[in-house]
Amino acid sequence: MSVVKSPLSETDLKTVGTALQGALVDLVDLALVAKQVHWNVVGPRFRSVHLQLDEVVDTARLHSDTVAERAAALGVNPDGRAATVATGSAVGSVPEGWIKDADAVRILVTSLGAVITRMRERVEVTGDPDPVSQDILIGLTADLEKHSWMFQAESA
Repeated sequence: MSVVKSPLSETDLKTVGTALQGALVDLVDLALVAKQVHWNVVGPRFRSVHLQLDEVVDTARLHSDTVAERAAALGVNPDGRAATVATGSAVGSVPEGWIKDADAVRILVTSLGAVITRMRERVEVTGDPDPVSQDILIGLTADLEKHSWMFQAESA
């Protein structure tokens, strides 16, 4: 039961709700993975990678809140619980222990790439049913692509 009446049709709400929920899961997990790597990165580029990881965490957390609140505004219950994130995320796992700076960069390039691919799919499917949600997804994808570019430049 939804206590919020959606302005979207049932079909459009299902499409947009699925896209927003998927985005939320990926963003929550991206923030967790980036923070885990942040705590365990070592190596000569420690400081620059460490700080760059915090920027990814901040971006993912900011956008996850925006995405969750958009879902709620449409009458879709956002679900950021650990079990939901663990089963639905595109972000890969992080190795246990210390992570060399070059490996940290590779992990983030891979993680961001997976999330960006799914975000671009979500941008496509939300265009017709809800341009407002699409706009949110476009903005967050642009921010993630900027982070991806910066991490890729680290590995060149």
